[in-house]
Amino acid sequence: MGEARTGDGGREFQRVLAALRESILDGTYGFGRVLPPQRELAERLGVSRDTVQRVLAELRDAGWIETRQGSGSRVIRESGQPPVPESSMAAADLGWFIDRAFAGRKVALDVYTLTTESLDAHVREQAERIVHGRSPAPAEITLRVLLPSEGLELPYPRSARDPGDPRMRDRLHRISDRHLGALRMTLAELAANSLVAKVSVVVRRVPLTPAFKVYLLNRTELLHSVYRVIPRRIMLNETEQVDALDVLGFGAQATHFAKSPFVDAHQQWFDSLWEHLSVPEGKT
Repeated sequence: MGEARTGDGGREFQRVLAALRESILDGTYGFGRVLPPQRELAERLGVSRDTVQRVLAELRDAGWIETRQGSGSRVIRESGQPPVPESSMAAADLGWFIDRAFAGRKVALDVYTLTTESLDAHVREQAERIVHGRSPAPAEITLRVLLPSEGLELPYPRSARDPGDPRMRDRLHRISDRHLGALRMTLAELAANSLVAKVSVVVRRVPLTPAFKVYLLNRTELLHSVYRVIPRRIMLNETEQVDALDVLGFGAQATHFAKSPFVDAHQQWFDSLWEHLSVPEGKT
């Protein structure tokens, strides 16, 4: 799956984005501070100025900074607290949304996705902040995840030349299992070390191919992001590669919705899949 793009347009972009978000959250660049010039940030972080410009645009669109011609980029988000959107619908990213979830005392997340790769990365980031005392810990975390049935024939990722190549399906299952296991371990360790009083992670399988991701927070907020099909080269191992059709998930454009009939409809939709179509993991 295309959740970790290579080169300056993917991994470096995500690395710099995470680094600047962390610096804002921990107060290094506190509310009202002006970020260093783009050239200085590029040199400090070891990336191109173009990457820095795209990261700043992402932070601006997500409500972390504001940019004025001739004045640079100023932080408009207070450390430790995700900003509240000015309207019921706004551009956002998953990192912003998970920050927002973990800022509350009780976290109830319902997730419908192809794999938990992105979720695993962002929850691990939150856990590291909690462990090192950089963020307060929620009292309770409840996570329900809907993933496609393990035996389901998925249209992506697949080989561009041989759509029936089973190695692509096997690779997807390995990625999914690895990140799901890591996600469970991360949250279990928070509970085992008495950092979070109550943790619940339940995964069920549903016979549907996700065309989009859905993240529902406390039944009142929604993050919605579509999967975009892209051609790319996938490494099956150190020496073997395949030209494939994959989906872009990590870093894909997402939309945040506050409490509204649209959010309610998605929650009812998720609950209906959970109750009527899904089965416990391992029974598909």
